Amino acid sequence: MTTADTLGLGFMTFAFFLGAGNLIFPPLAGHLAGENMTLAMLGFLITAVTLPLMTLIAVAKANGKMMTLLPPVVATLLGLAIYIILGPAFALPRAGLVAYEMGFKPFLSDSAATFMLAGVTFNVSQLLYSLLFFSCAMLLALYPGKLLDSVGKVLTPIMLFLLVILAFSVFMQPDAQIGGAVGEYQSSPLVKGILEGYNTMDTLAAMVFGILIIDILRRKGVSDIKEQTHYLIKAALLAAAGLSFVYFSLFHLGATAGEIAKGADNGGVILTNYVANEFGALGQILLATVVTLACLTTVIGLVTACSEFFHEQFPRCSYRSFVVLSSLTCATVANVGLAQLISISVPVLYTIYPVIIALVFVTLLNQKFVNPRMCHRFVLGVAFIFGCIDGLKACGIDMSLVDFMPLYSEGMAWLLPTAIAIVACMFVKKPAEQIAVN
Repeated sequence: MTTADTLGLGFMTFAFFLGAGNLIFPPLAGHLAGENMTLAMLGFLITAVTLPLMTLIAVAKANGKMMTLLPPVVATLLGLAIYIILGPAFALPRAGLVAYEMGFKPFLSDSAATFMLAGVTFNVSQLLYSLLFFSCAMLLALYPGKLLDSVGKVLTPIMLFLLVILAFSVFMQPDAQIGGAVGEYQSSPLVKGILEGYNTMDTLAAMVFGILIIDILRRKGVSDIKEQTHYLIKAALLAAAGLSFVYFSLFHLGATAGEIAKGADNGGVILTNYVANEFGALGQILLATVVTLACLTTVIGLVTACSEFFHEQFPRCSYRSFVVLSSLTCATVANVGLAQLISISVPVLYTIYPVIIALVFVTLLNQKFVNPRMCHRFVLGVAFIFGCIDGLKACGIDMSLVDFMPLYSEGMAWLLPTAIAIVACMFVKKPAEQIAVN
């Protein structure tokens, strides 16, 4: 691959990750963290940058097959859960919603026109925008071999240029002094930042995008596994650097937003108010372009990855049929309110994230295990059991019977048991008779 291809691959990876959650969560977290912004941002970077980077490396190391040591039924169910969460259930509709709320709605004089269909109320402008937005993503996803050129070499450079302008203004023209911390950011900003990083869903997405990138490399003629790993790690590092830059800017924007952030219930409101206040109508156009491109590139990557996965599971239905079906489903689900969609997704993420994090670590440490198959199954089982505790607690279910567990109150009851399980597996020795034979 040429240098331009390698840079394009890195830009494409960055664009796939930079979507709705990456834009709406950091400003609000920065605003609430206030004087504790540094610790909160560090926690956020752990789950929103470091873990996705490690996941891409694990995907490369496993050549895209991280679940082969799990029972086939478990591997299939886990794969379905990941792709449904990233696909029609949460991530894709959320991207369409954010693109509408921040990229189109501010320019409407009246967006309240609604109609009823099958007992469901639809906003006319939102529905039309969702259909148009996901149609554009569908058309680009129909040709996965062109993604490196269309996303990596065209859409992402434009988006990066606009993001640099926005970031420069944040540091040069802070709107107010950094205020005090609020809520959980007062007592445990680091842990709260880690949990906020879950909401980006980027560790889940990294498993999907890693496989997609390997497929794109194959289409470009890179068939050697070592070469694929080399290029994937380069792309991951470029994406991590870009994401860190964006998060640092948005955290600082939220922390210095002052009165602009008053009453905001999500970071999208803070970002929109800031740009309107600093740049007026021109700034709103700038923000609308950035948000639309960010969400569109993420949707293209996820629609492509989800459609390829479901085509492998159900080969009788063509890849293109799944692209159309996914796009139409997401356009429909996107008409649920943003706040409602986020509140529904949080308990699911608290349950599934520990399992994925555990899978990443056991994949990276695979050579340290005497019996990798047993270790994978044991560690992921522990992570799932304790992840369910955190998920049920996030649902509002009374879990006081286990509130004695370390990190339970912070929503990370899974961490210590899973870490102990991994370490225990590393100390398992070969049976004496097997050592004698060797």
